[in-house]
Order: sequence, then C-alpha cells, then structure tokens
Amino acid sequence: MDIEQLISPERVRCVSEAKDKEQVLSYVGQLIGEAEDRLTGDEICKRLMARERLGSTGLGHGVALPHARLEGIDKAIGAFIRLDQGIDFHAFDRAPVDILFALVVPEHFTDEHLQILAALAEMFSDPELCEKLRSPSSDDSLHEILRGWRPSSDST
Repeated sequence: MDIEQLISPERVRCVSEAKDKEQVLSYVGQLIGEAEDRLTGDEICKRLMARERLGSTGLGHGVALPHARLEGIDKAIGAFIRLDQGIDFHAFDRAPVDILFALVVPEHFTDEHLQILAALAEMFSDPELCEKLRSPSSDDSLHEILRGWRPSSDST
C-alpha cells in the first residue's frame, strides 16, 4: 500500500477541539469532502457513523480506523487525525482513541477495501510508528512520518 495514494498533506491534521466520536467524524467528513467534489462532509460523516453503529472501528491502543463505502467516488480517500485529547471510541480495550485514519472507498471496492484496511491495521499496530505520531505538533511532520512508514514485508 502506498499511503500517498490515500492521503495528501491537506488531509493530515492535529486536532484539539474534538470532544467525542461524532465531532471527530464530522471533522473527518469535512476534510474528505474537500478532496472530493461529488460528496459533502455531512454525507461522509453519516456513512462513517452508520458504520460505527455496526461495531466500533477502534482497534485498541488508542487507534481507530473509521471507514465506509460510498457511491459517487472512483478511488479510496483517507484522512489522518491525531487528537490532542483521546476520546471514547468504544474500542474493545476501552482505551481512549487519539489516532484515527479514516477511509472512504467506492461502493464496488470489496476486496480492495479489505486489503487497504489490513494494510492500515498493520501500519497502526507498529508501536514505534504510533509513538512517533503522538509526539509531533505539526500537520506536516505527521504527514512525513506517515509517508516514511514501510511495512515489514516491503524490501524498499
């Protein structure tokens, strides 16, 4: 997985004002909506919230991967958020979430959706990466850290 195909610097943010899951997913919806003219932030937020009602996308250890399939887009789009204060995401370990990678994919992306989620789960299961992501204070530095991560199976 090439992270740069999913995110751009404009969709990597340090956020201090989000107080709950709905607020952060609304913020994510706006970020992704700005990248895709055919969608609105509200529409994206509604789909992400609908997915959350099926079960939390909190992976544990302060990480969540909210995701949804949407009609009207032709590629996967991601956004990364690092929260200053962790929020309750109903993760299985009950740890507050402060790292979120949100993903929206076209409705027809079935296998691709699962492959991207698996790669993201591997990425955010790396404790060194998560530690680095929790320490910088600028959006640009977060983007550089994400761009620099390579899976253990990647020989480049």
